Amino acid sequence: MWGSRKNGDKQSVVCIACGTAVRRDAAREYDKEGNRWERKDKTFEHLCKNCHRDLCHQPRDELEGILVEIDAGTVDRQEFLARYETTVRDRYGPLEEEG
Repeated sequence: MWGSRKNGDKQSVVCIACGTAVRRDAAREYDKEGNRWERKDKTFEHLCKNCHRDLCHQPRDELEGILVEIDAGTVDRQEFLARYETTVRDRYGPLEEEG
């Protein structure tokens, strides 16, 4: 059966969303590759429970690739949003509004 994680649960991790330090057992693992079950040679980032609850839990196929492609995190917010909108529109077409 699985080994005990008694020592690991008491260690502190930092939430990547809000920066709060929380105990490991009070956090949720976040895998930017989207497959937290494949654990070999992988390190995880963590989210506090509040930030994890606030996440959209819908599938995010291709999202990480788009973010890398448009250099997310290296440009200001306005440039990021412009690049994201253009890339998504070019790849998937215009957003259709209900009405």
